[in-house]
Amino acid sequence: MKNINEYKFWFVVGSQHLYGDETLRQVDAHSRAIVDGLNAARQLPCPIEWRPVVKTPDEITSLMRLANADESCAGVIAWMHTFSPSKMWIAGLSILNKPYCHLHTQFNRSIPDKEIDMDFMNLNQSAHGDREHGFIGARMRIPRKVIVGYWDDAPTRAQLGSWMRSAIGALVSRSLRVMRFGDNMRQVAVTEGDKVEAQMRLGWQVNTWPVGDLVKVMQSVTDADVDEQTAIYAKRYAVDTPHIDAVRYQAAEEIAIRRMLEAEGCSAFTNTFEDLHGMEQLPGLATQDLMAEGIGYGGEGDWKTAAMVRIVKAMTEGLSGGTSFMEDYTYDLKAGEELSLGAHMLEVCPTIAEGRPRIQVHALGIGDRNPPARLVFEGHPGSATAASLVDMGGRFRLIVQEVEAVKPIYEMPNLPVARVMWKGLPSFIEGTKCWILAGGAHHTVFSYDATYEMLADWAEIIGIECVRIGAGTSAESFKRDLFLADLAWKLR
Repeated sequence: MKNINEYKFWFVVGSQHLYGDETLRQVDAHSRAIVDGLNAARQLPCPIEWRPVVKTPDEITSLMRLANADESCAGVIAWMHTFSPSKMWIAGLSILNKPYCHLHTQFNRSIPDKEIDMDFMNLNQSAHGDREHGFIGARMRIPRKVIVGYWDDAPTRAQLGSWMRSAIGALVSRSLRVMRFGDNMRQVAVTEGDKVEAQMRLGWQVNTWPVGDLVKVMQSVTDADVDEQTAIYAKRYAVDTPHIDAVRYQAAEEIAIRRMLEAEGCSAFTNTFEDLHGMEQLPGLATQDLMAEGIGYGGEGDWKTAAMVRIVKAMTEGLSGGTSFMEDYTYDLKAGEELSLGAHMLEVCPTIAEGRPRIQVHALGIGDRNPPARLVFEGHPGSATAASLVDMGGRFRLIVQEVEAVKPIYEMPNLPVARVMWKGLPSFIEGTKCWILAGGAHHTVFSYDATYEMLADWAEIIGIECVRIGAGTSAESFKRDLFLADLAWKLR
């Protein structure tokens, strides 16, 4: 798995030969200064790489071919310093297969009152040069991010940084492999889906390995391997159980799962408590620790959520809020103060924990196996999103609800699972009604770091529907929007 700082974004500036060599030299210098300034601000997750000013159709097309071929190039950022006739861009934009951002800015913040003359006007034409470029993007119907603002302002850089993360999520998606141990939980609908369509549209390769293969790899794990992994657990978490043998069994499971993932080039996996042939415990601590390292996971065979957990973790690398596989479990329905309790029987990622997670061993009551070791903790308060990718038959829909996580209002001493409580926006009733109208699953990707904008940009790059449930959402208008979206996507 690539780290986020191994990617870069190309900065491409458009002009033409009409204005003469001196103007082009200044365009070159200004574009270099913008790139240097953006990189120096350290607000972006990835470096920007300056590219020479493009002035002809052949230069543009050649550059786009190079961007496509460079595996480290995660996207292209374009800006028109002068007027770059947009017909020059048609061939290049037609072949570009990397995420594309149109940055509408200008080199100077202010108009120089006393110094402005026709030479200045000929050089600084972004106000209409970018509008020309905007037209060709709209005419060609190219998925693109449009960011407007002065390049040295923090809000502009924040938008650019967010889009960069979405672009990286798209690249991760296009090469993602998911390993399934067993199949879906029996008779469940929402975790099913079209794997062929997923590979065509999203880039995911989703395949199944028998649980027996995992058991064989576990049998090859040595005591020394387990000692090393158990020591890692003790360093990361508080060991709050005398049942060390159960913890060591989880260590063996984690080592074996990791080895199989690495051997097959997979970065996400699923399993189900209905298929544990030859295993003594359902992976709990093992799964949680793998998620903390950036691996995607989905319970009960939910390969769509497993893939999305991996993608969102890749997008939000370096941020501190945390991202996890999650499930809406139960509600607290005090009128006007309704809360959701999110949890799972074992597998919630410790990156969302408030304080140091504790390793405990308790009976599971499901799966008919020995009591598994797991991490127990509470999620921390803060703004978050809950996202669900569902197969609508012929297309995928990403549903994103904005929520506000709160400190749990109950101690729940007899519930030995990781959990988080939140208020769904715009309210419990309206938000939940919208979620159900949209077909949102019970499994989600819960993230304190991924915003709606970040996830929506990812969906646009990939080419799927994205709907938002937030502070301004009403169920009545949301239902109408879903109906119109159904029509629009069928036409597409």
